[in-house]
Amino acid sequence: MGISDVIAEFIDEMLSEADGTAELQRAELAGRFNCVPSQINYVISTRFSPEHGYIVESRRGGGGYIRIKRIAMEAKLLIMHTINTIGESIDSNTAAALIANLKQNNAISSDEVSLIMSAISNNALRPLSAEGRNIIRASILKQMLIHTKNI
Repeated sequence: MGISDVIAEFIDEMLSEADGTAELQRAELAGRFNCVPSQINYVISTRFSPEHGYIVESRRGGGGYIRIKRIAMEAKLLIMHTINTIGESIDSNTAAALIANLKQNNAISSDEVSLIMSAISNNALRPLSAEGRNIIRASILKQMLIHTKNI
């Protein structure tokens, strides 16, 4: 397990213990894990983003902190929020993160995840250019989410 995984797991445990909200100090975490503060920034930006179901607030300076809050929404609202987040184009990694968040929050089933991931995969969209794939992926993903059982 890499350092990023260890840090993410630690933060996730903090969130679970604190009912979904945790305040962290970047320098303190960096010292705890013997890494540079930018490693903490990387973990937070890649693992605790809105696409993953989190709100992150940051205050820099002497008493600065990072507050991470897990977003709890009912399935319909989470799906609609996700649809509105997609925009006109979406890459496969961002789409996978959005879908994983929906699954983790029980907004869609494992079967729906498999079907959606198959439909928006680079393999399925191979005849298109990379830019074209991202545009069509966004359109397909929105339509599939609109037609899930929870909407």
